[in-house]
Amino acid sequence: MMRIDIATLFPEMCERVLDESIIGRARRAGKLDIHCHQIRDYTLDKQKRVDDTLYGGGKGMLMQADPIFRCYEAVCQEVGTRPHVVYLSPQGEVFTQKKAIQLSGYDHLLLLCGHYEGVDQRVLDEIVDEEVSIGDYVLTGGELAALVVTDAVSRMQEGVLAGEECFMEESHWNGLLECPQYTHPAVWHGREVPAVLQSGHHANIQQWRREHSLENTYRKRPDLLCKAQLTAKDKLFLRRLKERIKAEGAAAGVASPPDEGEEQ
Repeated sequence: MMRIDIATLFPEMCERVLDESIIGRARRAGKLDIHCHQIRDYTLDKQKRVDDTLYGGGKGMLMQADPIFRCYEAVCQEVGTRPHVVYLSPQGEVFTQKKAIQLSGYDHLLLLCGHYEGVDQRVLDEIVDEEVSIGDYVLTGGELAALVVTDAVSRMQEGVLAGEECFMEESHWNGLLECPQYTHPAVWHGREVPAVLQSGHHANIQQWRREHSLENTYRKRPDLLCKAQLTAKDKLFLRRLKERIKAEGAAAGVASPPDEGEEQ
């Protein structure tokens, strides 16, 4: 079973989220081992202070190295091994499904949440294996990012979801976006569920799902197609799709958007 430790100034905030829904049920069922640590508990300062002013001047406060390192040491001693340490930072590699899959392969993760103006560089150099960002923007702290990473990684652990197909057929798993999904009733507000999905013909259903996954990706995130593993059949479908969209645009008097990689 995977273990995830979160080092934070706001463990209660993290616990409130992680105790809910699928992740919360998996924790209570013993499928996930997640612990939130209050960094203030590891400072030697009587006032529980964990930040100080910046050398060289500048506004804001910086989290000190020692409390974070003491928290890290306590986790290592408790488990008996060294975790893979991830610092949630806007300077890090942008988090993707591929990165989530990679991180899900570790037995033990320690997610470090920064705050204020960040963290003393020396402790990052000492213990951090990699930095990860959930997007090109800045948050007030790393807690939301740590929760995103924890959720994305945890849901792929054995026993958390009903089966691997629950996440292997979703958007981004194979480089494409997911196809449209439908449930009962068969007709709603005059809109019908596609007949092929009600046919029970598994081969036709699979073909429909693949083609609509490709179409969804082309219309919404064409950049993903550059990296996706496409078969000759996929490429033929995409060529015909592009021709159809261009024809529809021409009939409506609307210019077609350029393909990814073409001049804008």
